[in-house]
Amino acid sequence: MNKDILWATTIVDQKAELDQQEQKHKTHAQKLGIVDDTKSRSEMINCSLNQSLANVQVEQRVRKSSSDLRHEIVDLFGAENITDLRSKKKSKNKATISSNLPDNHVSSVDCESFLKAATNGNLKVVDKFLEDGGEPNIADEFRKSALHRAAFEGHVKIVERLLDKGANINSQDRLACTAVHWACRGGSLDALKLLQSRGADLEVKDKLLSTPLHVATRTGHWEVVEHLVSSGVQINAKDREGDTALHDAVRLNRYKIVKLLIRAGADMKIKNAACVTATEQVKMWQCDTKEMLEKLEEMK
Repeated sequence: MNKDILWATTIVDQKAELDQQEQKHKTHAQKLGIVDDTKSRSEMINCSLNQSLANVQVEQRVRKSSSDLRHEIVDLFGAENITDLRSKKKSKNKATISSNLPDNHVSSVDCESFLKAATNGNLKVVDKFLEDGGEPNIADEFRKSALHRAAFEGHVKIVERLLDKGANINSQDRLACTAVHWACRGGSLDALKLLQSRGADLEVKDKLLSTPLHVATRTGHWEVVEHLVSSGVQINAKDREGDTALHDAVRLNRYKIVKLLIRAGADMKIKNAACVTATEQVKMWQCDTKEMLEKLEEMK
């Protein structure tokens, strides 16, 4: 194995082990109900420095295409939330009326209520809409359908019902994301498995040329990444910036995923559009960390 790759792999293994130990410690403490109120001043300072370091690193490492990802979040989440807030008063009134009805009674359902029901996991409302002849592929202004919403939230029964009623498993939203992308983004493994069993493409790309593997890696859903890799997806697929999932995992400090991808055969020597390999990213991360620690030390 190349000396640089061996070095980078060792660094990743060490970091992944530390992260795993830290998580085990937190989980154990939570189970015991331990709340440590006796932190020393030095510990508090170290926590502050670590947070400051993390913030600086995140700010400095955002790639040029991050604006695209921010637009994705704003387009598909922000505007939708604004719409929800504007209609909250009306929805509250409708909810009050509905709460006075018997549990087995669902009045006629409009398109907006249908989409919200898919998001909230309300199978009765979804069923009523479909039974009354509603179009299962109806979508909002961002072309985000009920299937996209249910897949993201992990409402498997609704995903199944929509598919049974003719929902297009390959439908794309405004950014060409499919239900598979949304399931990966939400970490909804069961929904992903259902979509896969119905013939969904696990290697479909969105407008940023991101595969579901890219999406699951960026959002940190290790179990989803593991499933995609075990399903045989192209582990070295590149997005519009030439980044593989491994590039993204290293950049975002997702060391458990980095370790998984490397063991599954991810190529650490592939260069992205900036001619940077994942191995070089690890070196850059180490240099940046040292530099930031020195700067923070000077600020104390």
